[in-house]
Amino acid sequence: MENNPQSIFVYSSLRSGFQHPAYGYISKYFVLQGEAVVKGKLYDLGGNIVGVPTEENAFVKGELYTIREADEFSWALAQLDDYEGVNNNEGEAPLYKRILTTVYINNRETTAWAYWYNRTVNQGHLIESGDILAYLRERNQ
Repeated sequence: MENNPQSIFVYSSLRSGFQHPAYGYISKYFVLQGEAVVKGKLYDLGGNIVGVPTEENAFVKGELYTIREADEFSWALAQLDDYEGVNNNEGEAPLYKRILTTVYINNRETTAWAYWYNRTVNQGHLIESGDILAYLRERNQ
């Protein structure tokens, strides 16, 4: 398995097909390596769709990106940490945690940072497909 900590895996609003303004940031600082999957589960928490890691044989679909300029990685990642709610006020649990995660892309494994939800998903609806874009298309039809 490759270890590339200057990569990120995104499965939600930072994906290219999501059309979120934050994607402009991703496309400026990172290069798309392709579609990929990680072991995890997606949940709809009543409009807020989140991912959690799992050891089960369940996968979340997303995209793998690598940084354009290696010396900008720490700064770029800090901006994403702010966007994802990793840095909360003192005494508050962060909304998401950034964790090095095994990514499966083009029949190989690599390691990249992924943002995982850091709160309970007990009341959430499991998204069986593991693909937020497919889920939103189906839901909005």
